[in-house]
Amino acid sequence: MLVWTRRGRAVVLAVFAVVVLVVFAAPIATVVAAALAGRWTGALPSELGLGNFRHELSGEQAASLSVSLQTALLAGAISLILGTWAALAAREAPTWWRRVTDAVFHLPVAVPSVAIGLGVLIAFNQRPILLGGTKWIVIVAHSVLVLAYAFSAVAAALDRLDPSFRQAAESLGASPARVLARITLPLLLPALGAAAGLAIALSMGELGATVMVYPATWKTLPISIFADTDRGRVFDAAAGTTLLVAVTLVVLLILGRVRGRAVLR
Repeated sequence: MLVWTRRGRAVVLAVFAVVVLVVFAAPIATVVAAALAGRWTGALPSELGLGNFRHELSGEQAASLSVSLQTALLAGAISLILGTWAALAAREAPTWWRRVTDAVFHLPVAVPSVAIGLGVLIAFNQRPILLGGTKWIVIVAHSVLVLAYAFSAVAAALDRLDPSFRQAAESLGASPARVLARITLPLLLPALGAAAGLAIALSMGELGATVMVYPATWKTLPISIFADTDRGRVFDAAAGTTLLVAVTLVVLLILGRVRGRAVLR
């Protein structure tokens, strides 16, 4: 319901600000404060410094950050390629087949990520496709989890495309491959960039499925954060979480700039 009075709008904005502060800002601020703290025995942290960050950026913890970034980029690329291909193929298929494809690609969203991890572990832990104990089983699990979001973003963008562009190109003799490369994909660039960003962000923070499949040689940062918390090293876990959020934001900003330049071209 619309609020027309000045007092009503002020109340609504105040309530919204409180919700944002309590639900979003306060937890993030608490994590950052804990990441900087050496001790926290009172209302506020004490012995502030960067020691926790130095620990997280050295040795095994730094390797976990690198593993998370590599996994997210690879899983994002795989999901974007497969999701785009599936969305393009489903667009030309009959309605019933399109509905089946949509249901299959959205299935990972409807089940717990732990179930996806267990399924991947069982499916790829024996021949002929033996991925257990390698980094690729983690990448496959992440790709399965984020594939639905890439598919949804591209499929929604395809539904909004004006078919007259493709029809004009086809009437001028352009082949299907040329129409795809010169018309459809350039028009999909904003959606492709958004899908890639969402896939990478979700992969960077994924924990449930990763716990089921990761080998000791390919431990992501969320796994390390969980291990720190489980051992009572809360300040180290907070520093790792802050780094995870910061790196994810940097990657998303870079993708946003690349997408913006591509759209302008």
